[in-house]
Amino acid sequence: MWRVVTAAAVLAATASPAATGVLAATASPAAAGGLSSCTAGTGPYQRQLERHLKLPEDGRQSPADCEAISAFQARSGLVPANGYAGYPAYRMTLVARAARNPNAARRCPTGSHRVACVDLARQLMWVQQGKRVLYAPVPIRSGRDGYETRTGTHRVYLRHKDHRSSLYNRSPMPYAQFFDGGQAFHGSYGDLFRGGSHGCVNLRVGDARRLWGVLRKGDRVVVWGTRPGIVREAGPGA
Repeated sequence: MWRVVTAAAVLAATASPAATGVLAATASPAAAGGLSSCTAGTGPYQRQLERHLKLPEDGRQSPADCEAISAFQARSGLVPANGYAGYPAYRMTLVARAARNPNAARRCPTGSHRVACVDLARQLMWVQQGKRVLYAPVPIRSGRDGYETRTGTHRVYLRHKDHRSSLYNRSPMPYAQFFDGGQAFHGSYGDLFRGGSHGCVNLRVGDARRLWGVLRKGDRVVVWGTRPGIVREAGPGA
């Protein structure tokens, strides 16, 4: 049984551990009237961060932009919180925007039961019961091209707190909750914003730990959408 469970488990990431907590707040040098120590240049998601943080939307980094983006990164648990408008910061704007009503598009069927909702397009997940959000949206990393996380309605059928993959060098899969064959929610010690898994839904370890306390065996899991960058090819004769 364990061989089946782990056969499609996620490829363990080898990047440096991602942060799961929020950095301690410090007074902004710019706000104090001094020179800003934030020196990051313009990032590829500059306008998106400016729009989200209600900054002047000119697509060019300024000391004030840098300070505001750095503070947002710190609140989001990103390291380094250096004020650079890169992909991780952009991803956290999607999480922040989803926080008020993650199921606004009603893609995740809800009712009296508890359901884990996985939005592959936005690369985030949450848990809902009726209209009540039990577990606020968090960023995820789903399966890469060729190893896509399977869409549809599933159920949590196996939970293993200290699971290790038998296929990928006994890579750690902390707080694993399997919902479809070898595909599971579990924590990842790598960079959540790079690459993709072998089908599992990766979370920051702290987020996976909290999810462990929310979901139970038998709970529903609904997965929909397509991960950005996944190529869908027509089959023969299509």
